Amino acid sequence: MPETRHILWADDEIDLLRPHVLFLEGKGYKVEAVANGEDAVSAFARSRFDAVLLDEMMPGMGGLKTLAAIKELDPTVPVVLITKSEEEWLMDEAIGKRISDYLIKPVNPSQIFLAIKRLLEGKKLQEGRLTRDFVEEFNRIRMIDPSNLDADGWIDLHCQLTEWELKLQELRDGGLAQSHEDQKKQANVEFGRFIEDHYAEWLASPTRPAMSPDVVSRWVQPHLSAGRRVYLIVVDCMRSDQWLMVEPMLEPYFTMTREHYFGIIPSATPYARNSIFAGLFPSEIHAELPDFWQERVPQEKSKNRYEKELLEAQLKRLGNPTFPIKYVKVYTSEDGLALVRQFSSFSSTKVVALVFNFVDILAHGRSESDILRELAPDEAGFRSLMASWFAHSALLEVLKGIAGQKDSVAVITTDHGSVIGRRASLVYGDRTTSTNLRYKFGKNLGCDTKQVLHIKDPAAYKLPADMLNKHYVIAKEDYYLVYPTNFHEYERQFRGSFQHGGISMEEMIVPAITLVPRR
Repeated sequence: MPETRHILWADDEIDLLRPHVLFLEGKGYKVEAVANGEDAVSAFARSRFDAVLLDEMMPGMGGLKTLAAIKELDPTVPVVLITKSEEEWLMDEAIGKRISDYLIKPVNPSQIFLAIKRLLEGKKLQEGRLTRDFVEEFNRIRMIDPSNLDADGWIDLHCQLTEWELKLQELRDGGLAQSHEDQKKQANVEFGRFIEDHYAEWLASPTRPAMSPDVVSRWVQPHLSAGRRVYLIVVDCMRSDQWLMVEPMLEPYFTMTREHYFGIIPSATPYARNSIFAGLFPSEIHAELPDFWQERVPQEKSKNRYEKELLEAQLKRLGNPTFPIKYVKVYTSEDGLALVRQFSSFSSTKVVALVFNFVDILAHGRSESDILRELAPDEAGFRSLMASWFAHSALLEVLKGIAGQKDSVAVITTDHGSVIGRRASLVYGDRTTSTNLRYKFGKNLGCDTKQVLHIKDPAAYKLPADMLNKHYVIAKEDYYLVYPTNFHEYERQFRGSFQHGGISMEEMIVPAITLVPRR
């Protein structure tokens, strides 16, 4: 038997509204009717109500004062204000006092019923509709033959799965969330096969899909050619689902166009981000700009120390006249504050390149911090943490500044995404093998080719082949690479950590968002 919902209705003409009250009671609601604001507040103080219908024009304590008094007793109770006035100031005042709905007299019983039903049952009805829609979408995706998907098809599938992940996060249904997770996991199995079958072919084809080296030529150069100032913003290690969490914060300021492309493998900063700034694949950087290629530098930060120089070389190669560019990398909150302070000085700069490392630092820090693991125990928690950072970040302040500039455009992207590593995969190599968890390079590496892509010919993947018998191994799905020595110790240490460098939709299918100021 469903619970009877209790409605308080305050109106100085309540006797004339008796048919409306009877209509609501006929729909299963219990209605307590009072004729003034004082009685409404007294009734609310002694009893619990699920919703309030409140006349705005009552003698004595008027509707807005009654509303304020009721909200003091229960700030969360939904209130529908009913008035004869259509003046905008009154609507603004009422909305500012947190009403849930607003009706103009005369009202009929169906209007009142629908307003109450929407407030009290809307969420349940929406959840029911969402559940039915998800089941339909789940079955539709299950019927897709992955062998028929091309690059655009995989991008579309990834976007659909990502959007549903966020919808299900609001629904909080564990069973549906698990079904979605299983579907995403199976999709990544097929995606790994797709990349293994087609990636090398792409690199040999002039009609390949957009990839990391194409970001500047495809999304930045057209705006430069049109005479606009461009801000190229790279948020290291940002996934598509994380971007969707912050996108609504920018809607008041920008018209946004969201597209996607494929990040290169390894889906890691030294490769993908250098490739973005250079407009070249790693082997091409190594061959054409060897002084700027730092694959073997032990310090992770130093592997990308020449991004400004790589971008300058690419802009020149694209036919732009030589002009100064501004490049800023933000690691700390102090870096962010300094960026905000100097932002006004960018107004005469044609190209501003900004790199924000917070999300990547958070992903790595989570592996070492029990507090961060508790704050972000899973992907949903990580998304929320990233959105909280963005809401108070220097990046948002800078974007607001860009929104106020004439003839400026912002292009936001990332070098790669990340996955949670859940399964360890054995890899065999000598002490010169690199230490990364989702990819490794070294001499004559041994691995399980069901779990990783084993690249024995780096040139075919446009990766540097700078030593004899150099191999790369790239983990697929949610595997992470562990040596046989102390296998169980490292398996336990890194299980459940966010990692990147491998082959998955979350790491390789990345967003490119163009933001044009509304003003």
